[in-house]
Amino acid sequence: MEYRDYYATLGIERGASQDEIQKAYRKLARKYHPDINKSTEAENRFKEINEAHEVLKDPDKRSKYDRFGSAWKQAQRTGTPPSGFEDLFSQFGVGGTAGRSQRVEFDFGGSGFSSFFETLFGGRPAGATGWGGGGGPQQAATTTVDHEARISLSIEEAGRGGKREISLTDPETGNRKTLRVTIPKGIRPGQKIRLAGQGRRGHGGRSGDLYLTVEILPHPRFRLHGSDLHTEILVTPWEAALGGQAELPTLEGEVTVKIPAGSPSGRRIRLRGKGFPSAAGANGDLLAEITIVVPKELSDGDRRLFEELAKNSQFKPRD
Repeated sequence: MEYRDYYATLGIERGASQDEIQKAYRKLARKYHPDINKSTEAENRFKEINEAHEVLKDPDKRSKYDRFGSAWKQAQRTGTPPSGFEDLFSQFGVGGTAGRSQRVEFDFGGSGFSSFFETLFGGRPAGATGWGGGGGPQQAATTTVDHEARISLSIEEAGRGGKREISLTDPETGNRKTLRVTIPKGIRPGQKIRLAGQGRRGHGGRSGDLYLTVEILPHPRFRLHGSDLHTEILVTPWEAALGGQAELPTLEGEVTVKIPAGSPSGRRIRLRGKGFPSAAGANGDLLAEITIVVPKELSDGDRRLFEELAKNSQFKPRD
């Protein structure tokens, strides 16, 4: 029975807080993101990190994982509890085939990496007429079952939109099919993409819909806040004091920005219209926060210059 220690994957203790889980995930996601790390192992490592995060960030899933370990994972994948866990789904608080949880995996063609998805089958199917005392739905002649999954996109993918082909494998039947998904330009976290008729076939021969909830992956350079993008621009002490120019990345490529003389750390430079795109065409802004950095090790020449500045400068920031 295949088992992955999600805590070990993220490098955290089993009693880690949600904040510790998020910090570990963001750190590893930046390190192994295929757009940044071009090593042959980065893609697989990135998928493992996302899979572990998907489970551990959700208190309910994490509780089930902690309780059943590899047995829980097999039940999620096959829909059938292994020997010794016959009461698995009743302990989970769901019953019958309509309440069963499964996993499907989607692979993005051409995107450079695969995203982790988990489909949750649960709740009342559309068209159900009532609920019986045994926990199973009393279904009408025609019902449909809608499915939900998460789709993880980079900021660039969400911003530009476009077409994606995804391959879906049904863990029960082993059947595999390819779907073409349209990602709207400027789609935001939490929004959903509806794939009509791609849910499981219900009674009466009709299929439900598949809803993909968008999740934006951590980015090594940008943070998305509403329609604005936030980034950091690193400057030397003399650039901050004297002013200058610097190259700044945007979603559309690098641009040259002016560093105003006398800029302290934390000062923001706003580039209007260079933020996150939207379907309406009114892009947000890009806000670059200035961070003054100093060399960790000084050359002999640099040391002499800094010592001369310290000796002769009248600037007293703490006075």
